[in-house]
Amino acid sequence: MAQSAVSDATRGDAGELLKELERLSDVFDDLPREALLKEDLLRIGISFDLDALRFCASFKSKSYFIFSFDMIPIEQMEQEENLRAPEEIRFHGGEFGYRPTTVSVRVNPYSPYRISLEEGTLTLTAGTTSLAEVELLPVPEYYKRKLSTGQPLNEVAPTIEWGYLIYLTVYRKCQYFGFKEECLFCDINENYRQQIAAGRPYQTVKPIEEVLEALAIIDETDEISRAYTLTGGSVTRKLRGMLEAEFYGSYARAIEERFPGRWIGKVVAQALPEDEQKIFKDCGVQIYHPNYEIWDARLFEKICPGKQDYVGREEWHRRIIAGTKIFGHENVIPNFVAGIEMSAPHGFTDPQEAVASTAEGLDWFMSQGVCPRFTVWCPEPLSPLVKGRRDEGLEQPPAPLEYHARLLRAWRDCHARHRLPVPPGYGPAGTGKAIFSVSSFMDVIQV
Repeated sequence: MAQSAVSDATRGDAGELLKELERLSDVFDDLPREALLKEDLLRIGISFDLDALRFCASFKSKSYFIFSFDMIPIEQMEQEENLRAPEEIRFHGGEFGYRPTTVSVRVNPYSPYRISLEEGTLTLTAGTTSLAEVELLPVPEYYKRKLSTGQPLNEVAPTIEWGYLIYLTVYRKCQYFGFKEECLFCDINENYRQQIAAGRPYQTVKPIEEVLEALAIIDETDEISRAYTLTGGSVTRKLRGMLEAEFYGSYARAIEERFPGRWIGKVVAQALPEDEQKIFKDCGVQIYHPNYEIWDARLFEKICPGKQDYVGREEWHRRIIAGTKIFGHENVIPNFVAGIEMSAPHGFTDPQEAVASTAEGLDWFMSQGVCPRFTVWCPEPLSPLVKGRRDEGLEQPPAPLEYHARLLRAWRDCHARHRLPVPPGYGPAGTGKAIFSVSSFMDVIQV
């Protein structure tokens, strides 16, 4: 069996973890306790009792919609977590009366945060401490359907964010590849390989006809979904004879012609020249996500070498701002990966310095009407950041919870200072209402 990629930081002692959570809840008493716990669950993952996993298997399970978002590879999942773990959980109640909070599940069998089954009820625990009750999303009717080709619908058009968002990863690979090009935190290509090896019916490119058939079934049977995201790996040359905007735009055009106005259309792509961005707009895309990943200039070059070489950091930022003239300011929403600022060996070692750097970027974008959002980084074992360290006999721990607490405060205050609207396409905002599950930025917005 391969060496475990899980660091000591994600095998931590439950007592120490709870002390740190309590300390930060006191220091950052202006942040919701729910958000801090959510960030910790995303940062170090969740473990499951076997009985809890068996119970979870009859609910909506992980679809592995683009990345692994796990702390161990499938080959090390002794309890078949890849087939049984839920896509998301919603925790609530407990000693602190947590308001309902939706969290994406990152599997880590060594995590002090554990879900167990107690008298028919799922409970989130840390050591011997019971934290909250856990709710799961039932399998939606459309997940039980297969397409005319025999492909399971949930492989073509899975939903996340408690059913709000249809996630259409129409290209399962990325043309940035090898340590000299790919983003070092990313495992899209390696995840593709491990899913194929595990027998999942992944397709490198999803046929437009299958996507439309899947959406027709969802349209017919579902009233919860409100948006779709078109995404996949970057296209640096051509794919099926098309440039990136033409390729992803062809799906948007087909969807909007078949289901005009049914969903909010979003696309995650590179920061493209304006004429290519206009292709997206002409195809019916409403929201554009040209993800910039990390603000610091030195770290961008180190961690996103392909994006630096093909486009360059300054040009990437210029194209993001240029997109506001095409889509409108509120509809250009670039993502960054929260925590890679502190990744070894190049990143910051002090949480305050790391957040100060990121806050500089937040202010730069928000002062121009662009509101970035973020995904909490967990060190995926098949990503170059983790593999490179492991090959040297070293670990790649996640960013500390203090970093995430400081970031939440910085993001919230910057958003308020620039009087920006709630980012569209993410559902409701506010503690106890937010459904965005891979970070807490929607949870901390004061509405």
